[in-house]
Amino acid sequence: MRELFEEAAGQTPLDPQGAIRQAARPPQRKRFYKDAGVTDVEGGFAISLDGKPIRTPSGRQVVIPSRALADAVAGEWSAQGETIDPVTMPLTRIANSVVEGVVDRVELVSEDLAKYFESDLLFYRAGHPEGLVAREAAHWDPVLFWAAEALGAHFILSEGVMHVKQPDEAVAAARAALPGDAWSVAALHVMTTLTGSALLALALAHGARDAGQVWAAAHVDEDWNADQWGVDEEAASRRATRLRDFEAAVAVLAALKAPVAEGP
Repeated sequence: MRELFEEAAGQTPLDPQGAIRQAARPPQRKRFYKDAGVTDVEGGFAISLDGKPIRTPSGRQVVIPSRALADAVAGEWSAQGETIDPVTMPLTRIANSVVEGVVDRVELVSEDLAKYFESDLLFYRAGHPEGLVAREAAHWDPVLFWAAEALGAHFILSEGVMHVKQPDEAVAAARAALPGDAWSVAALHVMTTLTGSALLALALAHGARDAGQVWAAAHVDEDWNADQWGVDEEAASRRATRLRDFEAAVAVLAALKAPVAEGP
């Protein structure tokens, strides 16, 4: 179990790129359990394999705050065939990462996430061609307008890749809008590292943009190049793997926001 979770977690507590590295590896472990389920425990819900709770490499029990999310994680385990492929278990990887590397250092992870507000993808614009300039504006400007109006975070744009110092007040305002719980912070961190934009992740978390809009906005330049020169199949494969992790992070946020069902 320890080795399996180490594979499922990648190399670092929040390592979506680890999933890409894992994608090239064949399944290495046979399925060793019959049933995966969810049990009520103190603080939330645990995932059990044949009645035994799953644990992280350090021995911590994986406790999930949302029943819907716990059911989804258990579903990943149930969906495995004769062998277990960690690449197909993005929710399990996030759960393991949160319990192992985020719950005890939420502020540190939040600070790492907030650093993206100083050099966010949305700040650096193409100067030409006109079609790309217009496409970036169409996808990115609504997020910046939302940040300014809803958060009071007024950022500075730059043409090209030359770094521009962002106002401390803007960074602080965006930082203050980050969630405070470990699971939401972890989900936003995954989204941010996958898209290159903490503002896109924050806009999604606050309902200002949906998942499809965020993913499209994160790939404006890539899609523009594909339109001009054709699709790079290898790059498309890597993008599909990243999308799976992105959708898992979105699912985490959605499950945390879902209303709790009342009993009969």
